[in-house]
Amino acid sequence: MGLLTDLRSSISRVTAKLFATPGQEPKRIGIYGPPNAGKTTLANRIARDWTGDAVGPESRVPHETRRARRKEDVEIKRNGNSVTIDIVDTPGVTTKVDYKEFLEHDIEEEDAVRRSREATEGVAEAMHWLREDVDGVIYVLDAAEDPFTQVNTMLIGIIESKDLPVLIFANKIDLEEASAQQIANAFPQHETVPLSALEGDNMDEVYDKIAEYFG
Repeated sequence: MGLLTDLRSSISRVTAKLFATPGQEPKRIGIYGPPNAGKTTLANRIARDWTGDAVGPESRVPHETRRARRKEDVEIKRNGNSVTIDIVDTPGVTTKVDYKEFLEHDIEEEDAVRRSREATEGVAEAMHWLREDVDGVIYVLDAAEDPFTQVNTMLIGIIESKDLPVLIFANKIDLEEASAQQIANAFPQHETVPLSALEGDNMDEVYDKIAEYFG
């Protein structure tokens, strides 16, 4: 019975896309940022609030998201604005994935090496998505960390070169040491929205901006 239900659901989604007008096509919105900024936590928060389902597992272990995950047809309606998006939760982008990072979390060396290899491949995949296959970007930064890094500067530069609409989210404002202002100061050319994806703080403004920017 479950297989039949899944099949009907899949057919319905495909049929809806086949007969949709171009303006109704979902926008592919990539969630990007460095490792452990809270990208998957935010993706899950958005998906659960608007569809009831999560995108993927959350973890304090670095590089737990090692392949892009998608949640399709997430419809967000706010203040007269409406947008349907496919959320693409991407691996954290970094210049190097060291297997020793995993050893610090009591992971066996063989598994750590495998994870580091998968994470490196995932970063390459995320960069491909950014260059070829997203319509907009949600860039997530940890508001308790210094935003002036080589990776952040590089990624924001690529996003700007592709002329993609981008929202910068200063996440983890629930932490005492967090400062959304330092992120706004780092990238003054883009709007910065403070939030806590974990606690759900300021999500109303998050949804207002998503519907406004990507709709």
